Order: sequence, then structure tokens, then C-alpha cells
Amino acid sequence: ITAFAVREFDLNKDCKEVEEVERRCEVGPAGMMSLFTDLLGDPICRIRHSPPYLMLVAEMEEEGEKKIVGMVRGCIKTVSCGRKLFRNGSSNDDGENDSTKITTPIYAKVASILGLRVCPSHRRIGIGLALVKKMEAWFIHNGAEYSYITTEKDNQASLNLFLLKCNYSKFRTPSILVRPVHAHRVKIPDRVAIFELSHQEAESLYRAQFSATEFFPHDIDRVLNNKLNLGTYVSMPNGSWPGSGRFLADPPESWAVVSIWNCKEIFTLELKGAPRTLQWIAKATRVADRSLPFLGIPSVPQLFKPFGFHFLYGLGGRGPRAGRMLEALCAHAHNLAKEMGCAVVATEVASRDPLRPAIPHWKRLSCEEDAWCMKRLVEGYSDGPVGDWTYSQPGVSIFVDPREV
Repeated sequence: ITAFAVREFDLNKDCKEVEEVERRCEVGPAGMMSLFTDLLGDPICRIRHSPPYLMLVAEMEEEGEKKIVGMVRGCIKTVSCGRKLFRNGSSNDDGENDSTKITTPIYAKVASILGLRVCPSHRRIGIGLALVKKMEAWFIHNGAEYSYITTEKDNQASLNLFLLKCNYSKFRTPSILVRPVHAHRVKIPDRVAIFELSHQEAESLYRAQFSATEFFPHDIDRVLNNKLNLGTYVSMPNGSWPGSGRFLADPPESWAVVSIWNCKEIFTLELKGAPRTLQWIAKATRVADRSLPFLGIPSVPQLFKPFGFHFLYGLGGRGPRAGRMLEALCAHAHNLAKEMGCAVVATEVASRDPLRPAIPHWKRLSCEEDAWCMKRLVEGYSDGPVGDWTYSQPGVSIFVDPREV
């Protein structure tokens, strides 16, 4: 039996070893392209904006020296898991009963597992399972009712661990949509006005319109006030911004909203293993696009060196032309990413989201079906109107928290 121990990550002494484990785990299949992540020297960058959080490492003794051979990260948050409908029941000015339906969100304390890694040379001896169990114990101690993980649908090793050994269930299958940032600016559609909201206006809009969306964070104010949030934008037919109060009371016929998160500041990506021919072709498209920007050539950005990206979250809209309004916001997000030196713009939305067709993306860079798996950690909680969330039917939309991208 191989002995190993699981303990809390020590930021002062473990960074170098953790980076080495990350590097060893990201060796792609021979002859195939693989996506590599550089955490820029901060192993907890993906969870530090979501307190409370924890990072655990597994270490074992080899040749008289303790070495880190695995790790996992986790955080806890309060999110919407459904909605409750009830009637106002008050009397109106005419003395008649007002039976207006009111929707209120139902919240649950949910934990998220991220970045589970085990060195290839130390797999299949129970390290991954031990890390998950220790993390789940911390979740339960801190009052989390559910735990969930996200992984690629074809990552069979990860799915086997969580579905077969840890009793998680397949829960949701959102789509990750990725748009390359070209060398030319993208034209904003005519007769569409775009406005940047203040943090207070954005919070009011999100709470009023999307607070009952699955995974909507109760602390949306902290997300919007985070330094990595680049802004929240609303698009609608030409006109002036009426202010959030009037907008919510009497919204235009069609509108859309999106917020932008700057992932470039916390980690970078790199596509390795690409054939030289492919790299030359991609470079040729960039040269042509820079030389003739008026042609709008769909150039391939530099993905074969470390690159940054922006993440779009809080996408939504209403009305018959909401798709067109969202297209305008995506064009604006592309142009902002270009100005800030990013290579791609990405987002994640529910596969059934009615606005999904309006989001520009390249299929070869995107993931049509991500795998989200969930587990109820403890019994004894009141099921309430939602019941056990793990058995609920998926909603039309989903809110992806940018702090855990």
C-alpha cells in the first residue's frame, strides 16, 4: 500500500511544486494539439475571488523527501437553484384583489470543485478520491448542501471518479462558445445603441431580471465590483439611457445585457502540438487581415504562444430582437478584447438558451457540450419548493460565475 497524506496548501512553500504538478499533468497526447494553462505563479487564482475557498495537496515520501503528487481546489457560494411563484394578494386602488404573480429565487449553499490534478506517475492508487473526500468534508463543515464539478464530456477518468466512486450525477450540459479576436474591428449593427452601466445599475438589472436563473450568485454585487470585471453593457434600439429605474419599470421592446470578465490578468492559455503548416496558415491570415482590415478577413489569432482572453457572463435579453441586440454586444466585446490584446472571447450558456444562436463563435474552438455533475452532500435539509435539486429538470438559461472559469 502506497502511503500519502492530504493537507492544506501552503502558499509560502508549495507554489513551485504545485506548478510542476500542473506542468506534468498537462502533457497532451503525442501528435495531437493540447491546451495548456499558465496560472502566472498563483495556484489559487481560480478560487481566490470566491471566498470561502480551500486548496488541498496530496504528498508522499519518496527517497526520504516529501513530494506533492496531487491537488484540488474548492470554494463555496450561495446561488439560485430555482424559483417560487406566489400571488400578491393585496388590494388595488379600486378595492379589487390584485392577483399579480411574483417570482422569488430559491437559494442554496453550493460548493464547487476545481482543478483536480494527480501526477500521471501516481494515478490509480486513490489519491484523487482522497482529495475529493477531504474537500467534501470541508464543504459539509462549512454548511454546503450540494457539490458540483465541471469537466469535458469525454474525460472518462474524471467522470468515472465522480460518477462511479463519489456518487455524483450528471446534471447540466452547457455549451462553451469561443470566438477568435481578429485583427480588424467588428462592425456594430446599425440602429443599436450600447450603454455601459454603473455597478449599482447592473446589480439592479440582474437581480430584477435574472435572480431566479440557475446558479445566479447571491453576491452578484461582489462579482460586479471585482477589479476583473470590465463592465456591464446594455444594448437596445437607438435612444438614450433612461436610467435603471425607468428601464426596469418600462423596458424597451427588445434589449440585451452582458458583462465582461478579464481572465487575462489571472492566467493564460497556449495551444501546443499544432503542425507547422497550420501555424503558417494562421499567421498568413493575420498578416492579410492587418493589411486589409476593410475586407473583414476571419483571421486566426496567435494561439500557439501564451494568450489571454475575456469571458462573457450574465448574458440575457428580452424581446423579438434580443438576438440582434446581443450580437451588437458581442461585437463590442470583440473590439474591447482586441484593444486589450486578447486572442479570444469565450462564454458558457445553457444548450437550450434561446439567445445561443445569436452568439458568434467558431465551432472548432468551442465545446458543444460541457459536463456538469452534482451531488447532494447531506440529508436533513428541507427540500422546499425545488425538492432535491440534483433531480430537477434543467432551466432554459444558466448563470456561469466568472470567478470559477
